Amino acid sequence: MKEEDMKDVSIRFVSKQLTLCYLCVALSATLHAQWNSGISAPGPEAIKITDTNLPQVKYANTITPDDLYDHLSILASDEYEGRETGYPGNDLARDYIVKHFESIGLDNPANGNTYLQPIAFTMSQWEMNTMNVNGKEYKHLRDYMSFPTTNTDTEINTDEVLYLGYGIDDPKYSDYGNKDVRGKVIMIYNGEPIRSDSTSYLTGTKEWSEWSTDTGKKLELAKAKGVKMVLIIEENLKEFLFKNRKYLVGPKLDLGDLTQEGPWANHTYISSTIAKEIIGKKTRKFTKLRKLIMRKGKSKGFAFKNKFNLEMKKNATLISGNNVMGVIPGTDKADEVIVISAHYDHIGRKGDEIFNGADDNGSGTSTVLELADAFAQAARDGISPRRTLLFMLVTGEEKGLLGSEYYAENPLYPLANTVADINIDMVGRVDDKYTDNPNYIYVIGSDRLSMDLHNINEKVNTDYTHLTLDYRYNDENDPNRYYYRSDHYNFASRGIPAIFFFNGTHADYHQPGDTVDKINFDKMSEIGRHIFHLTWELSNREQRIKLN
Repeated sequence: MKEEDMKDVSIRFVSKQLTLCYLCVALSATLHAQWNSGISAPGPEAIKITDTNLPQVKYANTITPDDLYDHLSILASDEYEGRETGYPGNDLARDYIVKHFESIGLDNPANGNTYLQPIAFTMSQWEMNTMNVNGKEYKHLRDYMSFPTTNTDTEINTDEVLYLGYGIDDPKYSDYGNKDVRGKVIMIYNGEPIRSDSTSYLTGTKEWSEWSTDTGKKLELAKAKGVKMVLIIEENLKEFLFKNRKYLVGPKLDLGDLTQEGPWANHTYISSTIAKEIIGKKTRKFTKLRKLIMRKGKSKGFAFKNKFNLEMKKNATLISGNNVMGVIPGTDKADEVIVISAHYDHIGRKGDEIFNGADDNGSGTSTVLELADAFAQAARDGISPRRTLLFMLVTGEEKGLLGSEYYAENPLYPLANTVADINIDMVGRVDDKYTDNPNYIYVIGSDRLSMDLHNINEKVNTDYTHLTLDYRYNDENDPNRYYYRSDHYNFASRGIPAIFFFNGTHADYHQPGDTVDKINFDKMSEIGRHIFHLTWELSNREQRIKLN
């Protein structure tokens, strides 16, 4: 992909990031179904099919604890230093996966000449970020918050801040009018003006306009008008910080080359405490201006006099990474594709401590390698799947699902032809709930978009594997929100049925103790065989699974 195209992808990604918490609210308001959240297991009368004359049983049985151990003992070794995206250990894991795909004879994606999908990332973090209002010092990530990716180095010393409503300029409502804002610091609210009956002045309905769902639109407008800094009032900054925590702790990684100046005005999210300090003794005037907007849909700016000082300086570096993909072409339904995914990156090392990531997600990566091997053996024996299988190991998951986001924006096969994504993330350990029953797996997302997918997964379990399928984390009210936290979501959010297999967390999650010696390889092989049978059925059935 050309560099300018890659930059467009990253701009769209960051624009989504800027409005993360608002989009979550909008999404949750549209959900009405109660997804499966129970437990399913075959009854005592169920008979497991074990006849090795059946090819699906024969090749599933090639997924063994010993083979899984062989992969994982390398991927989660100290030599690979936690496989952090952008670091040498991640490259070692990439090369290991490539060599395995070569050794078992997988095709290159889309008949290309490489198993790799190159991705450019920008790593950025603040070197300095200070704010002072009327002599009072405020602390970054406590009183205010700025994303390093979407800001440039700046130093501001001014004696006024211009309140500008919602920062909107639209034929139906404008905060700018004929105001001269060039070189100014403006203060705005997120969202848009709403009438007393809860309808928007912009849409005429209770639905938000794009001005609310894309903060980037306001920031691009502000830059075009010459605004020097946008202060966005975030009335619940503590919650906002929590929801964006993964973007703020340590160096931030984003898609594309963002080392150059972007299309947004510099901006920061400020607490209501800072806003009150800026407003000072003009609270009555400020309240009057807000009421004018709500009552008449008219905006009138006002310059608050105060001493406002802000200095921001960041480090930004362009780094590279790769998704690794291998293909087994289908036969009579080759234009339809099933993706089997896992992320191979982890969180690296901190000083002398290595975060090996055996369960997260060396276990998923090793399982995908064994699944690819099993289907490749079948293909060599003349039993190829009817649909094409794409085995995809992505990087950047720990940085915000970036590798799968990049693939979804730049698919090697049309998304319209992608039947389903089967995602494997942490399948090698046993959580506290199942200490006495390790043959379980948490299933997430199977019924969200396709009941066919859910029912097929249930049936292959009854026929072949007899696992306990636990749907507790599939509950739409699950506070962990795992449905949104692994790579399958970048397929599901685009309308592609996705199923996510997960063993739950444990005390070693994202800790140095997530090591190979704590993996239950017998359990892991059973889950691998279950996923093999699911993939076999999805790839060979006559009808493509249907969307609900």
